[in-house]
Amino acid sequence: MTDANMNNAKTNDRLAAQLAFLLEIDRLKRVLRRTAIVGGERRENSAEHSWHLAVMAMVLAEHANEPIDLLHTIKLVLVHDIVEIDAGDTFAYDAQANLDKEERERAAADRIFSLLPDDQREELRSLWEEFDARQTPEARFANALDRLMPSLQNYVNNGGTWREPGVDREAVFIRLQPIQEGSQTLWNHVEAMLNNAVEQGLIRK
Repeated sequence: MTDANMNNAKTNDRLAAQLAFLLEIDRLKRVLRRTAIVGGERRENSAEHSWHLAVMAMVLAEHANEPIDLLHTIKLVLVHDIVEIDAGDTFAYDAQANLDKEERERAAADRIFSLLPDDQREELRSLWEEFDARQTPEARFANALDRLMPSLQNYVNNGGTWREPGVDREAVFIRLQPIQEGSQTLWNHVEAMLNNAVEQGLIRK
């Protein structure tokens, strides 16, 4: 085989792997979250959620506590829920379901990211792990957005998932506290919103 033919074969193999991954992540559109879209007529899916966070990063980047690389932040939020294709969306306030969440999601990451060529597998897997670790300014801000959006949806949807069993003021504040790590400005808004939600009876005391 000539060098040109070998290069063409490698390119074709790489493209085939990339397209296989892109077709696989289409399944994220089928993963329903517990949170409803604004208006409450249906639950949102995880792909919609990830897209929304990417736009939020563009719009709200100025409110991050620390300087951030916007493109890197967008990559983090677009990748962070891909594992839900296998692991499903784990309800934040379901203590039992969260016991094996890490194990389920790591197994999903192993399978799904392995569809990519090695260099891209390592890059996307690294982004997914960085988001969860919350050790970089971008990851802290990305996590702030991830917790902000459902709280906004619940607030305008008459309480939304805040009204489910086992969810009270303490649980909500604990869940949303990491917003403060990424953006004090956003946390100030959320804290005032949550206090108002408690007063309105949208969150149990």
